[in-house]
Amino acid sequence: MAKMEAGVRVVLEFNEAFNRHDVDGMMKFASEDTVFENTSPSPDGTTYAGKTAVTEFWREFFRAAPRAHIDIEDVFGLGFHVVMRWKYSWGGGHVRGVDIFQLKDGLICKKLSYVKG
Repeated sequence: MAKMEAGVRVVLEFNEAFNRHDVDGMMKFASEDTVFENTSPSPDGTTYAGKTAVTEFWREFFRAAPRAHIDIEDVFGLGFHVVMRWKYSWGGGHVRGVDIFQLKDGLICKKLSYVKG
C-alpha cells in the first residue's frame, strides 16, 4: 500500500510542477533513464529518451504553450504504475486523455501519454 501511495504522490507533485511550468521541479521526479512518449503526432507519438531529452522537450513545450494546464480527473496507483486521467487546456480549448506512469526507485522512469480524439 505504501508504494502505491508514494507513487501517486510523486505523480501529483510532478503535475503540480507542470502547472507551474517548473521544468526543474518536474524533472526532480524523473529518473536519469526516463522515457516520455508524447501524444503527437498520431497515431504513435514521439518518444523522448533520457533526462536531457525529456527536459528539453518540456522547456520547448512551455515556450510554445504558455497557458498549458492539467486538471486531474482521476488518479490511482497499482504496484509501480500510476494512471492519471486528465483534461489538458491551453487557453484556446482542451483535450482529455490518460497518462500511464511507471516508477523505479521512487522516480518516474516512463510516462506514456494518450489523448481522446
